[in-house]
Amino acid sequence: MVTLAVVCIAVRFPQCFSDADTAMLTAAAFTLSDGKLGDFQTETAPENNENEEKEIDYTVPTVAADSSAPEPETSDADRDNYYNTYADHSGEEKYTVTEKHYTDYGTAYENFFVQNKTDYSPDIGELLNSPLDFKMENNGQPEVLIMHTHTCESYLDADEGFFYESFYPRSTDNNFNVTRVGEAIAKSLKEQGIGVIHDTTIHDYPSYNGSYERSRATIDSYLEKYPSIKVVLDIHRDALGSETNKMKPTFTYNGKKAAQIMIMCGCDDGTMDFPKWNDNLKFALKLQKETETMYPGMTRPLNFGYFTYNMNVNSGSLLIEFGTDGNTLDEAVYSGKLFGVSLAKVLQS
Repeated sequence: MVTLAVVCIAVRFPQCFSDADTAMLTAAAFTLSDGKLGDFQTETAPENNENEEKEIDYTVPTVAADSSAPEPETSDADRDNYYNTYADHSGEEKYTVTEKHYTDYGTAYENFFVQNKTDYSPDIGELLNSPLDFKMENNGQPEVLIMHTHTCESYLDADEGFFYESFYPRSTDNNFNVTRVGEAIAKSLKEQGIGVIHDTTIHDYPSYNGSYERSRATIDSYLEKYPSIKVVLDIHRDALGSETNKMKPTFTYNGKKAAQIMIMCGCDDGTMDFPKWNDNLKFALKLQKETETMYPGMTRPLNFGYFTYNMNVNSGSLLIEFGTDGNTLDEAVYSGKLFGVSLAKVLQS
């Protein structure tokens, strides 16, 4: 019998979207990770107790195991935490998961949308037609760093249209959290011949406070060790909806359901020490367009606003949300696999 306690929480920012059904944008500030990966060594972030975020209660809800449950399989093709399927939820309330395709809000350009929350009016056409600020060398050195500020963000295990009241979407187990998405992206990039490091250091546990300071230390250590790194992607899981109704953004590709993604790109309001934000935006727009061209419906509108989230480390840094806590792990991992292909195409063109 395998029992698993899944740790998770949804912490909501002020409302970000004009769509009435889009209640809250969250996970941009929080990711956990710990571990290993790839062809290059993984390092652990130093401790940092600076307080920039509200402290989180990481008490794990106790869910009794169902003694009749079969031993779960944990193959690469079908890993999940069996939270909905095999745990004993006797007496618990069931809450709803509402599936929705998010697409047509913000400003339309060709085949994608941009939600601009700044006073700046970018010339999207000019940016798309301009070269990136960096060029891939394809020389066997690591050129892409994938990491997670809120590594513990996790997903539902089954696509059933509901979740139990004790569902807590955070986990320190890398078999079930957002690092699985990062691994899928890294694998796709490697298959395209791109040197990549996937760092799974946990930055948001046991303390949620200071997670961005800790992830910045991780990023800086890699940039110092590997000057060849040109792209830094902070991969997250979003959260939309309420405590009793989670919103689940999806699209379908080749007959298989996947989680929609949202690319976030920051802009400097003059106080953020973010001199190359325009180059990051250029990268984000090219990636948004290519991903939507290859996989129609995959992207939510690009989120462009006054924030940094460590994207000021270089001109190839973005934060990307893969689904929400209403999506399944399988849906998010599938999106990671697809996204790695579109990312490689942008980088190699």
